[in-house]
Amino acid sequence: MNLVYADEHGNVFDHPDFYGLGRSGDMVVEMMEEELIPLPEGATLVSLPFTRPVGLDPDSGEMQVLPGGAQAVGALLPQGYTRLCLPGYVKADKNEKLPLFGYTAVVWKDGGFHVAAEQCDDPERWDPLNCDRRELGVQVERLLQKYPDNRLYKHLSNCALGYECLTASNTFLNRWEGAVPVSYSCNAGCFGCISEQPDDSGFLAPQTRMNFKPTVDEVVDIMLEHLREPESIISFGQGCEGEPSTQVKIIVEAMRRVRAVTSNGYININTNAGLTDFIRAIVDSGLDLMRVSTISALDDHYNAYYKPRGYTLQNVEKSLRYATDKGVYTSINYLIFPGVTDREEEIEAMIGFAKRTGLKLIQMRNLNIDPESYLALIPKAQGEIYGMKTMLEIFREELPDVVIGSYTHVPPVGLRRPKNVLIP
Repeated sequence: MNLVYADEHGNVFDHPDFYGLGRSGDMVVEMMEEELIPLPEGATLVSLPFTRPVGLDPDSGEMQVLPGGAQAVGALLPQGYTRLCLPGYVKADKNEKLPLFGYTAVVWKDGGFHVAAEQCDDPERWDPLNCDRRELGVQVERLLQKYPDNRLYKHLSNCALGYECLTASNTFLNRWEGAVPVSYSCNAGCFGCISEQPDDSGFLAPQTRMNFKPTVDEVVDIMLEHLREPESIISFGQGCEGEPSTQVKIIVEAMRRVRAVTSNGYININTNAGLTDFIRAIVDSGLDLMRVSTISALDDHYNAYYKPRGYTLQNVEKSLRYATDKGVYTSINYLIFPGVTDREEEIEAMIGFAKRTGLKLIQMRNLNIDPESYLALIPKAQGEIYGMKTMLEIFREELPDVVIGSYTHVPPVGLRRPKNVLIP
């Protein structure tokens, strides 16, 4: 498995003499054959700016940094795939930060690119190649004309056409999981927030946050348009907004009005679940699905990354437990990182968290972050680091009733909450 690198013009090569390496946390490591799969469709190869690739010289057995202007190369994986290693590299300039993406180790093997990853879900619905850009443009124009005063549709049109957000695109294509953002504010200061960064962070947010408070009418328009099919999902809480539960009154009223008209589809919220009283009100209004974002079940790690304002990890756990007890299909958006998530203490804490909250699904999501900045922020490892592949095996063994996946699903028939909230 040969080292893959790029020149200063972005041309990609495989090195004829050096083996490719990966990284686990801040350690450069050798990858095992069983960790590699062919580069999935929908994946993208990118060069890592300000880096130098590290390979293994098989003759000497030593790790070597490629000289000159060579840059490390990583893969950005589509949903459905969990990365097992970061690319092997060193920073050429330690003061520079990598853009906020989830870089995965890539090598050249058997005549093709391979990545250190494992398929955890069916990627079909979230494959960018399955989004017809021409049809999307037609549907965006149709709905903008149908709802000319709806600011949410205008906002989402930029998300779909400009940022190529698949959830926003689904809103216009009227399929699968669609987006309905509601909040411009947040009760957390996430270190890796993709829609809002402080001026001194050194990061460039890859997208802008919505800057207005929608009306209930605007939210209801989108929900009713999308919830036309029995298996459709409409989701509060997108990357282009803050914490949706801060707009609890809008959400509750919109849900009440929508469920007075139709019982079709599923209403989901993507949330940090820190505002337990607000989450209870949303759950009691007939919520079907809830996905809670977390990076750890350990307080010190969680607090370092999320910087919660006015809530704790215990509030998050209470919210999940309440939702589960009320029949909501609960999951976590688990932000994972090789060399951290697979630490002994992290695995033990998350297994306990999942059991206490009654989680039904763990969505393994590759954390988009500059590795050096993240590792400097969080606590150091206390126990053994098992490796991501072993971590996944442990989760499947210890949590046999929890689905290990990658994105939000319609719940199985036996776990669907009765839609008995229609209001005359």
